[in-house]
Amino acid sequence: MLIDSHCHLASHKFDSSELDDIVARARMLGVQKMVSLATCLDDIDANLTIADTYPGIGICVGIHPCDVHNAPDDAVSIIETHTGDHRVVGIGETGLDYYHPAPDGWDEETFRQRQRDFLEQHFLLAKRSNLGIVIHTRDRSGCQSFDDAMEIYQRHADSVRALFHCYIGNRENADRVITLGGLVSFGGVCTFKTARDVLDVVSILPRETFLLETDSPYLAPVPHRGKRNEPSFVRHSAECIAEARDEPLTFLSEYTGRAALRFFPKLLNLG
Repeated sequence: MLIDSHCHLASHKFDSSELDDIVARARMLGVQKMVSLATCLDDIDANLTIADTYPGIGICVGIHPCDVHNAPDDAVSIIETHTGDHRVVGIGETGLDYYHPAPDGWDEETFRQRQRDFLEQHFLLAKRSNLGIVIHTRDRSGCQSFDDAMEIYQRHADSVRALFHCYIGNRENADRVITLGGLVSFGGVCTFKTARDVLDVVSILPRETFLLETDSPYLAPVPHRGKRNEPSFVRHSAECIAEARDEPLTFLSEYTGRAALRFFPKLLNLG
């Protein structure tokens, strides 16, 4: 089955009046389940409502690294009040973002340290909740955010499984994640002609070590590049990856779907 393992249906870029059609288009193209992620405390209630309204949609709860300066110090404790909810299938989106500059009033290192502190807290929450954790890393150059996130992951890998979403790194770093028992996920970037190396990586990874995603409303795949992304577009990425791996789309969809349900087992009970 096709599963969009990472989207943001509560984003302001989606009007709530559009969601019926957005979900219907996804279903029509075979996307049976979706995971919608909160990025701040204000996102959580809207995501829970979406999960209530549409069968097959689970949510993750977390603080995005670009929002840690807006979050209260006890944000992760507030998030923890939701982890027992049957609609909550994972922790995230969390992680480290060294691409965007520090916000006004923050120096770069203090902001990055707060991100690392929050990521550590998210891992501890994932352990207490017995849930997987979804990680964002992004750098302006190099892979320092990935390396720092991996250092934290290594301390928790015996009790928490991590998914590094929107993966655009090399094969060696993907192997580092997989060796710890984690997963990577791929979306629209793999369809870009300027990102051939990303497609090269996913074309040789072992089966069931990676998932499919859209990160919608961001990073729409070809032929919709530059437009607003949505879960139905995961099919374009899936077709591109299946062709690169010389596999039937149905085969790719089945094993990436199985891998997604193993990572998000609570998703199985959501229709």
